[in-house]
Amino acid sequence: MRLSFRQVNVFSPALTGGNPVAVVHDADGLTDDQMAAFARWTNLSETTFLLAPTDAGRDGGADYRVRIWTPGGELPFAGHPTLGTAHAWLEAGGEPAGEGVVQECGVGLVRLRRTAVGDGHRLAFAGPPLIRSGDVDGADLVRIARSLRIGPSDVVRAAWVDNGPGWVAVQLRDAAAVLALEPDLAAMGELKLGVVGEYGVGVVGEYPAGEPAIEVRAFVPSIGVGEDPVTGSLNAGLGQWLAGDVLPSSYVASQGTALGREGRVHVDKLPDGEVWVGGDTVTTIVGQVAF
Repeated sequence: MRLSFRQVNVFSPALTGGNPVAVVHDADGLTDDQMAAFARWTNLSETTFLLAPTDAGRDGGADYRVRIWTPGGELPFAGHPTLGTAHAWLEAGGEPAGEGVVQECGVGLVRLRRTAVGDGHRLAFAGPPLIRSGDVDGADLVRIARSLRIGPSDVVRAAWVDNGPGWVAVQLRDAAAVLALEPDLAAMGELKLGVVGEYGVGVVGEYPAGEPAIEVRAFVPSIGVGEDPVTGSLNAGLGQWLAGDVLPSSYVASQGTALGREGRVHVDKLPDGEVWVGGDTVTTIVGQVAF
């Protein structure tokens, strides 16, 4: 069986910037084992599989369904795969039933919109509701800080910002402190914070002025990825936590600098609290995959 395949770079217009996602089209005939094996083989932070929606229709239903896999297992939601998969689906001739694109995934339906930028369009998704929020337990924060190789006093604030992948977020004094981190990934991967499933540690720090507003890093050793280059779900959670309070309602986040990726994430928090996360997408590879 041969299936169409695209690799899409997300959160950067450059072919070697941002964060790539592998997208397999028409994957309804694949088994879980085949999906998991292919995700391990690509060795990207995420690989997605496009399927027919189970919640279809013009009255709020989905245009397509996606399953999102890391080298370590399946995720109910992830941001850069959402944008990259929508890009691949549209490029392959997908036509939304409504005004925007609606994706079905593990957390339910996720809405996407296209905004004209220059000669093209930028995709953005509406961040799903947080399934866990609020303060981080003091003992857990000590262990998280230790895994980051910093002291608890270096943390300005911390919170759960989990919208599916299990994010816990830590803010440091500035962007320079974020870029200086050399975490103990082995210790971080062994942390148990009393939650079901896997999780990642997101770290954020502000720049003095201008754009980008913040530097973000995402560490996810528990799913087989040491540091994710650019992370949509984490930035959605950070926007729900910080935008309109600590940060402006609309801002640009930098992520991937430490890995030489220079991704840019556009975050907009609406008056009703809904957060939209967008970025540039570009196809880098088109072909077929044999299963």
